[in-house]
Amino acid sequence: MAVEKKPPVGIENFEQIRRDGFYYVDKTGLIKELLQNWGQVNLFTRPRRFGKSLSMSMLQCFFEIGRDRELFEGLAIAEETGLCEEFMGQFPVVSVSLKDIEASSYESARDMTVKVINQEARRLQFLLESEKLSVYDKKLFAALLEPDMEDKTLSYSLREITELLKKHYEKKVILLIDEYDVPLAKANERGYYTEMIALIRNLFGTALKTNENLYFAVLTGCLRVAKESIFTGLNNFNVFSITDVEFDEYFGFTDTEVRDMLRYYGLEDSYEVVKEWYDGYQFGGVEVYCPWDVICYCSKHRKNKSLPPQNYWLNTSGNEVVRHFIDGLGGQQMITKAEMERLISGETVQKEIRQELTYPELYASPDHIWSALFMTGYLTQRGEPDGNRFQLAIPNREVRNIFTEQIISLFKETAARDGEALKRFCDSLEQGKADEVERQLISYFEKTISIRDTFARKPTKKNFYHGILLGILGFKAGWTVTSNREAGDGFSDIMIRTEDMKKGIIIEIKYTEANMEEVCQKALRQIEEKNYAEELRREGVHTILKYGIACNRKNCRVRLRSE
Repeated sequence: MAVEKKPPVGIENFEQIRRDGFYYVDKTGLIKELLQNWGQVNLFTRPRRFGKSLSMSMLQCFFEIGRDRELFEGLAIAEETGLCEEFMGQFPVVSVSLKDIEASSYESARDMTVKVINQEARRLQFLLESEKLSVYDKKLFAALLEPDMEDKTLSYSLREITELLKKHYEKKVILLIDEYDVPLAKANERGYYTEMIALIRNLFGTALKTNENLYFAVLTGCLRVAKESIFTGLNNFNVFSITDVEFDEYFGFTDTEVRDMLRYYGLEDSYEVVKEWYDGYQFGGVEVYCPWDVICYCSKHRKNKSLPPQNYWLNTSGNEVVRHFIDGLGGQQMITKAEMERLISGETVQKEIRQELTYPELYASPDHIWSALFMTGYLTQRGEPDGNRFQLAIPNREVRNIFTEQIISLFKETAARDGEALKRFCDSLEQGKADEVERQLISYFEKTISIRDTFARKPTKKNFYHGILLGILGFKAGWTVTSNREAGDGFSDIMIRTEDMKKGIIIEIKYTEANMEEVCQKALRQIEEKNYAEELRREGVHTILKYGIACNRKNCRVRLRSE
């Protein structure tokens, strides 16, 4: 029996995937399309975790002299026999990745850039033995191996490597630069953008402009940094962004590819869940899933199918751009509450998108934040654009969770400054004043976002309100607050023990578009039928207050039973 292929979680090396028994979604059609859509310099912009680095590794394995042709057996590109004969294994390749250049100062970032060049030079140090290079050529190359590289050597490093490779092989060189804009993003966050943009401009400018040693170059990144800031003077420069139909299916998994992968791991029944959580991105004319999410889901669920879906994409980096966006709710008018409510509810907002921005411009204008969210994958397009105006939407449940969690976090910070109101609410809750609890909850809901969960196929509408209520209760000193803890014959939404353990509070939250009074009574019956109070009784709690809360947008109803 064949051994099941492993999901390639975090594996971005094409050769490793093909040799070591990992599942591979065939994206080799990218090679053919790249050669057909010829451009001497090609930039692909996609959000993080959409397969950019793996694609660059694939290109290196295909084009580089001395690579194993068997890596491509059985893949789509192998059927293009004429193309393979002409291009496979026929070129020297320079490949560098800038994705790990994250430093707190320019000096550290520059040192890390030098290390990247050192690493690639070490990989190519056979050039020191080349009979086709002169003594001076080898001296030039040796300088690229030194950790204390001078500025002028660093600026010309990529160009000089391509020059020396061309001399050695007597063939033009392919240059691959992965995640070219990561150093710029980090420099902008840490305050040394001016120095870093100068370094990157010099490094790229010498390698990409009028370089007779270059066959073609491919760059990847998250944003297309304005052409005038880095790519000035490049006449044969192709940019393929998330709005272009060219290459639209090669970054991200298509629906067919996801179905095949789920079937391979025996997870066909999970299709609707995976689609709801991780699908929804529109690149060009194709709808795609986030590959990282699908791979992680298969890895986690192939041995335990009962696990709930998770926010895998969220955990791969911070969400600063969302934070900037949501902070505007209470300050600079980047976004209105009405716009946020529409997005959270699965609707669209129409905004003008600028795809050429420098990093300092991202947060300089309320209009630019929409472009940043769009290009980084937090929003996607729906339908056809009207010029530069796009209908924007949150792509799926995972990203929607990121927004709602950030909203709740912002609400907690706001609530923490409202100490007197928090005390009144908790006092009312402890004293069994249901009408006052209801009034104050409505007041809190007015300060945040209401939602209509038309977005979801499976309603989890109450989670938002659950989070808001936990945020309020979290500031009450002395109380023990637990959430979704096993109690009686089920799991209570919220259970509270007061400081003196004389009172216990059980809260069951429901979201409804129907009769709120009936839903409150349903919540109270659930507390009774599931015997949520049993644990409190065993602990000797004298008074138990049971609250049923029904929520609808910015409104709620609160009912109480006690024992």
